[in-house]
Amino acid sequence: MQNFDAVVIGAGAAGLFCAGMAGQLGLSVLVIDHAAKVAEKIRISGGGRSNFTNRDAGPAHFLSANPHFCRSALARYTPADFIGLVQRHRIPFHEKHKGQLFCDGSAEELIAMLLRECEQGGVTRWQPCEVQAVRQTGTGFELDTGRGTVRVGRVVVATGGLSIPKIGASDFGYRLARQFGHKIVETRPALVPLTFPLARWTPFVPLAGLSLPVRIASGSGEFREDLLFTHRGLSGPAVLQISSYWHPGQALSIDLAPDLALADHLAAAKQGSRRQLGTEMASILPKRLAEGWVVRPERALAEMRDQELRELAVSLQAWSLVPDGTEGYRKAEVTAGGVDTRDLSSQTLESRKAPGLHFIGEVMDVTGWLGGYNFQWAWASAAACARGMAQALSPASSESSR
Repeated sequence: MQNFDAVVIGAGAAGLFCAGMAGQLGLSVLVIDHAAKVAEKIRISGGGRSNFTNRDAGPAHFLSANPHFCRSALARYTPADFIGLVQRHRIPFHEKHKGQLFCDGSAEELIAMLLRECEQGGVTRWQPCEVQAVRQTGTGFELDTGRGTVRVGRVVVATGGLSIPKIGASDFGYRLARQFGHKIVETRPALVPLTFPLARWTPFVPLAGLSLPVRIASGSGEFREDLLFTHRGLSGPAVLQISSYWHPGQALSIDLAPDLALADHLAAAKQGSRRQLGTEMASILPKRLAEGWVVRPERALAEMRDQELRELAVSLQAWSLVPDGTEGYRKAEVTAGGVDTRDLSSQTLESRKAPGLHFIGEVMDVTGWLGGYNFQWAWASAAACARGMAQALSPASSESSR
């Protein structure tokens, strides 16, 4: 039987970062993952360049049934802290849009950085290796694994959510949480395209591939981002963002011309104009959308009643439609819901029900916006956990890391 101070279950962003930091703070750490490759979500994110954080990340960019929980960890490990680490490893990066930071080259550079951090911390890694059972003992925990039984003082669950099962997502973390008495906030796909019944969506199928900036709202969420029409429904940053706020049965409200007082514009354009309605609309919207939206594009603006123009403006700027679902976990970037944070310490991410058990990253009920926020939560929660474990074993180690 081998002994370690801590075992981290999950070799993703949060798990590797926590292991590396804990190792460098003096803990003997083992990382176990059932997959052969590490950090697949980093590898495929951001088109292969990994949107690894957002300069503006703060508590307002996260959803949770316990909304203040994330404040402590985010305040104690900021985007600037992670940017500093990336710079120390000489990984070039750039800001693409709204504070979103990407590697100039490949996401592989970021994965290599995390593995170097683990090496510097003397971290042991077993992959692929299954965790078959976890038991609490009088002095910590015992884990039965594919490579034998391990005795540890602390267990860190960094198993992620249910999103993108083809890269190894599973419900292991939720099952383990329930084993130790934790509640799970209902999970659902988030940052995911939305779908509509085929019969209702057929008129919009010819618009597939068309993108335009919109304002979109549903529930308590509202965003100004780009919308993308697909063969099955809507996608693009606008819809991915609002999907985290949308619940079945709720309508979306979409403004397809967010920079314009459209009713006033059309009323003014009507005065003395010989333009046809379709021509005028094509100057405001993408041509395909204008052609598909306007019933009689060949009508002259001057012939249209003011009420007709107002109704057209409302149909475009308060487009209301109810999705019938999402593209599911296979297309969802993250999982909303997860381990209820009300039974965790916001300082150390430690369980109040099973001392020595920690949860970090996406497995918890903390879900960030699109744009690097979820990776920042991975880094921040991992750092809080690593420091908390070091504090428990050696107060001096934790003080030196502040």
